[in-house]
Amino acid sequence: MTAPVRNKIVVLDDDPTGCQTVHSCLLLTRWDVDTLVEALMDASPLMFVLTNTRALTAERAAAVTREVSTHLVAALERLAQQGCAVRPLFVSRSDSTLRGHYPVETDIMNEVLGPFDAHFLVPAFFEGGRITRNGTHYLMVDGKPVPVHETEFARDSVFGYHHSHLPDYVAEKTAGRIPAASVRVLTPLALTGEPGRPLRVLHDNACVVVDAETPADLERFARHVHASATSGKHWLFRSAASLLTALARLEPQPVAAEHMATYTRNGRPGVVVVGSHVPTTTRQLERLLLEPGVVGIEIDVSRLPHDRQALFDTAVAAVFQAYARDMTAVVYTSRTERSFASQSQRLAFGEQVSGLLMDIVRVLPHDIGFLISKGGITSNDVLSDGLALASSRVLGQILPGCPVVRCPGTHARYPDLPVVIFPGNVGNETALATVWRRLSGAMAA
Repeated sequence: MTAPVRNKIVVLDDDPTGCQTVHSCLLLTRWDVDTLVEALMDASPLMFVLTNTRALTAERAAAVTREVSTHLVAALERLAQQGCAVRPLFVSRSDSTLRGHYPVETDIMNEVLGPFDAHFLVPAFFEGGRITRNGTHYLMVDGKPVPVHETEFARDSVFGYHHSHLPDYVAEKTAGRIPAASVRVLTPLALTGEPGRPLRVLHDNACVVVDAETPADLERFARHVHASATSGKHWLFRSAASLLTALARLEPQPVAAEHMATYTRNGRPGVVVVGSHVPTTTRQLERLLLEPGVVGIEIDVSRLPHDRQALFDTAVAAVFQAYARDMTAVVYTSRTERSFASQSQRLAFGEQVSGLLMDIVRVLPHDIGFLISKGGITSNDVLSDGLALASSRVLGQILPGCPVVRCPGTHARYPDLPVVIFPGNVGNETALATVWRRLSGAMAA
């Protein structure tokens, strides 16, 4: 008797915030074949490989994507030879405000894991107020849709862009290789009738933009995706996190957000690490520092690299002093935005800052109750470097778009430590304070 084919959503995530709408799945910070095989056989319908490519140059991002993709091919082949065939849906998860290495990553995935019949652009992220209407991507600001090219995100020094109409965005990012006129826009109205039928006409890695203004729009799209994949079509998705909720069709998370203090170890204070410097994060940080149970510890990054040891020694001493007083230490980088002559210089400085923060994470009090990591790249480095995790499991969302993962019980220094992955551009001004309250039990929030 032939064993049934297992379905698996395989997500290559360019920072660790792609799991911000799901729960109970594995996050991998290593991608050797053995680790991938184990994750492919895990009971959850989806898995994440945290590539952190948004923090890399395009060349390094391409190399990492190729390595992960090649190892995935080997892992899938090994399972097939063992009679455990897996039918994957591949997702290149990236930022809902269009920042990232597109089309570098999708091109390599098509080359190694494809060929695909189409790659779908699905940047809608309802939890963060991002919608796509008539092919144009918007950020909701005070209840009004603002084209994303008019926001601060489009002025990113590494991943800037000039178009919110996604066919034009594709033409811009591919330097005309994919003309805007060739990009299809899939509206909710087109997704009616027999499941899968509207997608079966796609072929040769067609580029398709998916409109979505509500979760119901993506749920309808997901039904067509699953039906067409079962009939043999091969898809790739460049998406934000909301699509993953629709594709995975998960039940509600085991512990509600308001009760996640049950994960805090022994009711002890925690530590907050803030690496993101986007304006949203700065406003949230300012609000958190007003809370009576926290102590702010600023890292003046302008003193790097020359005063690195002094910065480290001072910060660690301050963390332990705060902890001894049953206070939560908030370690944050100075807020002044620095200018650099090139992208490579900016990324290199970011690595210096992250290296210092991760050295601090490695020597925190071993019995802290929780850890909150603010910023996507910072969170990736906390998981992969500071905590040196090969994998961790998502417990659920403590706020919309803010997942909590837990260290394995076998971790050498922080067993069962709950860690909040808090993206830089998610939440209102009180969101960071709310997460702290929920884990510290300071008040019902």
